[in-house]
Amino acid sequence: MLDYIKGEIAELTPTHIILEQSGIGYEINISLFSYSKLQGLSECKIYLHQVIREDAHLLFGFSSLEERKIFRLLISVSGVGANTARMILSSMSSDEVQLAIAEGNVSILQSIKGIGAKSAQRIIIDLKDKVIKSADGAQIFRSADNTIKNEALSALEILGFARKQSEKVVDNLLLKNANMPVEDLIKQALKLL
Repeated sequence: MLDYIKGEIAELTPTHIILEQSGIGYEINISLFSYSKLQGLSECKIYLHQVIREDAHLLFGFSSLEERKIFRLLISVSGVGANTARMILSSMSSDEVQLAIAEGNVSILQSIKGIGAKSAQRIIIDLKDKVIKSADGAQIFRSADNTIKNEALSALEILGFARKQSEKVVDNLLLKNANMPVEDLIKQALKLL
């Protein structure tokens, strides 16, 4: 089993990377999140997950161990394949995925291309306990009191911003600073929207 490859970046696209090591070029499927982390680098270390099928041997690469852990949890869910898990991790960071699962937020997962209501519910039911046990409680449940988040989202909605777009920005800001006052949260979100 391959764990990681460290080498020169021969080619980098939003969907894959070709990493050269010892004269061999490895084609590795990546998420948009990993792509953004790897841009501008000439060398990198990619954590791997290998998928062996009858018709192909595929490598999926991740810029962090955390992202690979979430990928492996996602593909353990019935009906979620490697490409669907990569799509989820391209739409949301691994922290956002964990938060959506821990909070049981079906609508966020359902907003991802290829994920329907049943798939989103299945992901939450199958992974909620695992995500809560594996993450530190402070990070996942920093939004247990959703009053600040809801007030900020309501204010942004009144200002004419779409709720889905606002929610993603607000969640990212709260991940960085869980104790941010609602006024600061709205101001920061306005700068990013």
